[in-house]
Amino acid sequence: MGLLNSLGIIHAWTSTHQLKGYSESSIGWIFGAYGFFLYFAGAQTGPIFDTYGPKYVVIPGSLGMVLSLICYKFSEEYYQIFLSFGILGGLSACTLFNPAVTAVGHWFNVRRGYATGIACTAGGIGGVIFPLIILFAAPKIGFPWAIRIIALLSALMCAVACFLLKTRLPGNSKAGMSIDFRALRDVKYASTTAAVFLVEFAVFIPITYIASYAIHVGVEDTMSYLVIALLNLGAIPGRFLPGLIEDKVGRFNMMVLASVVCSILTLAL
Repeated sequence: MGLLNSLGIIHAWTSTHQLKGYSESSIGWIFGAYGFFLYFAGAQTGPIFDTYGPKYVVIPGSLGMVLSLICYKFSEEYYQIFLSFGILGGLSACTLFNPAVTAVGHWFNVRRGYATGIACTAGGIGGVIFPLIILFAAPKIGFPWAIRIIALLSALMCAVACFLLKTRLPGNSKAGMSIDFRALRDVKYASTTAAVFLVEFAVFIPITYIASYAIHVGVEDTMSYLVIALLNLGAIPGRFLPGLIEDKVGRFNMMVLASVVCSILTLAL
């Protein structure tokens, strides 16, 4: 989650260094692919998780995430960055993101929103640490070494997840790993799925482009990169506080309110 929330600084650095001569639309395909595979592949990751448990998705995802960072470190050409970070990184993030959130629901019900919110503060914490590593380490020891440090931290955290991430409910081996579209026949469920799909995709636009936009309007480079860390610093209380409130006022009510506020702020930006 922390790497996901650091896309902005990675985009800003890549567009001004390795891919300096490429257009913004071309570079956007890399991070667009990352976000696409992160969610699109979840349609298959979910059934695997439900059938066999977290190990079958978390272990391959951990290896893939570390490998994607290592390959990205060596990448200089457009296609190399697209394959290593955009595709492999997005697919690996999917197999880690979904189980980490879904497993919380196995252990909590009444206070599920609060528990999920606390778990998701990882995105804010990692989103502060990773950009600061790039911000302060890259100018001194080089960008590849900064990515090495992030890859090492990711490897350690993923190793912990492989050992500690567990589920309580038994696997649904009867349903199998095939994607079941019959649930979408329920209009309420289908409309909710479509809404969350669109909201999550929209979230990546400001997160990915905020640093590059700051550079574009004349903000100094260091401060532009620091915007990502500040954004994620606010995301730490912004993740667990809504969870605490939604258990009392209703989860959909909180989601609607948060979506409206985010829409207003994004339009204002």
